[in-house]
Amino acid sequence: MSAAGDATAVGFHHSASFPGVLEEAGCSLLVSTYQAGQLVAIGVHEGRPTFSFRRFDQAMGIAVGSDRIAVGGKGQVWSLSDHSELAPRIAPAGRHDRCWLPRTSIVTGSIQCHEVAWGTTEDGRPDLWVVNTLFSCLAGLDPTYSFVPRWRPRFVSGLAAEDRCHLNGLAMRDGAPAFVTVMAQTDTAAGWRAVRNDSGAVLDVASGEPVTTGLAMPHSPRWYDGDLFVLNSGMGRLERVDVATGRRDAVAVVPGYSRGLALHRGLAFVGLSKIRETAIFGGAPIAAYHDQLLCGVGVIELATGNTVATLQFDAGVTEIFDVQVLPGTRCPTLGGDDEVWLLPA
Repeated sequence: MSAAGDATAVGFHHSASFPGVLEEAGCSLLVSTYQAGQLVAIGVHEGRPTFSFRRFDQAMGIAVGSDRIAVGGKGQVWSLSDHSELAPRIAPAGRHDRCWLPRTSIVTGSIQCHEVAWGTTEDGRPDLWVVNTLFSCLAGLDPTYSFVPRWRPRFVSGLAAEDRCHLNGLAMRDGAPAFVTVMAQTDTAAGWRAVRNDSGAVLDVASGEPVTTGLAMPHSPRWYDGDLFVLNSGMGRLERVDVATGRRDAVAVVPGYSRGLALHRGLAFVGLSKIRETAIFGGAPIAAYHDQLLCGVGVIELATGNTVATLQFDAGVTEIFDVQVLPGTRCPTLGGDDEVWLLPA
């Protein structure tokens, strides 16, 4: 099967269970494809998956808020506003129940923005946190500045555009940053590249201390239902972390470089990527299975570790960066192929 969007043909196939799993979970998905430069909304209509595409150069982190979506891209962070009142009119008419359209962006420069996440300020306002990988810090956004540094690991001695530890993932808890992933606890320019295959760590933001170490290129830490989860990407594993002891237990092994994780109603939606034969990925443990790796989304039941559904991209997409859930959404659109004009009443 194939779907078209932004002049890009995307081939895919899915398990027979995939549409039903989304319907039963009462959600749809957002997926970012760094290499293909697309934000993809995946829903279900009449028992079949639907796809809506919106191009963002080097689309990476996705943050879903109550009325807006943030997307980290090349040199800027985009904001999409909820315009679901337009959804029924967007072609094909009557298919969609939710709609998000890009309205603004803040130019950050090439900070290698990875994950983004919504938090809340002390007075309850939405607060966007940005994983600024180039400067090894968590940052906020301000129209006056490229970014506002807000936190960095204790072992990083200062702000510099050097990607010292490859800080890449952020877990929120109670509206505030709680955990981050780094590929190595290094403080030299690109120091993580030399030791990345067993040097990854999850750090506690409040204390600055490691929660668990020895991971292979970790991504996508998430706090869910009182537990910490992380993707041990270089091993192709979803793991549960005991925050008291640092012990990690494998929830599931997946057939891809795991990156992008959303947890919803007892399910883990895991992004799977093929890997490029480069200096970054070539030495990862999972590279030994290079020819067997898939690109798509695996849906795993947390209680059993069983894979209950899969979506696999066969053409047009080879790498997933982020996966997020749109709760209470059946068939979302990002505007369709035709331009959508927003005018005052």
